[in-house]
Amino acid sequence: MEIERKFLTDGYPESLEGFKKLEIDQRYLSFNPEIRLRKANDKYFKTIKSNGLLSREEHEIEIEKKEFDTLSLEAIGLIRKTRYLIPYENVIIEHDIYHESLEGLKIVEIEFSNENDAISFKPLSWFGKEVTYDINYKNKNLCQKK
Repeated sequence: MEIERKFLTDGYPESLEGFKKLEIDQRYLSFNPEIRLRKANDKYFKTIKSNGLLSREEHEIEIEKKEFDTLSLEAIGLIRKTRYLIPYENVIIEHDIYHESLEGLKIVEIEFSNENDAISFKPLSWFGKEVTYDINYKNKNLCQKK
């Protein structure tokens, strides 16, 4: 189960240097159901997600590079972004900086272990508008608007 809130942001208020960084290449095999391939640095994943906003089912498996490359030939969409992992209290803030046709877009995502924690989370001062419930900011939809 994925339980997550999303916010637009202008960026982290300090330097992101020193935080763990992932270069993400995200490709879609299907938008409904959502089937995604992801290369994050040197690891490869295939993920299936259900529909939903705050909460949804998510099944992710690690795959080999060869399988990623083969399946990528069938991809119908692509997003590239840099993700910084920022520890905060008992969560990790995932700060995504999008590239190419989505250049300039910055979103923070926070995953929670339960909906109560998600709902009670107070956004930090550098977070902007919440887009958790705005389907336009789902990656599968951003990918289609490029």
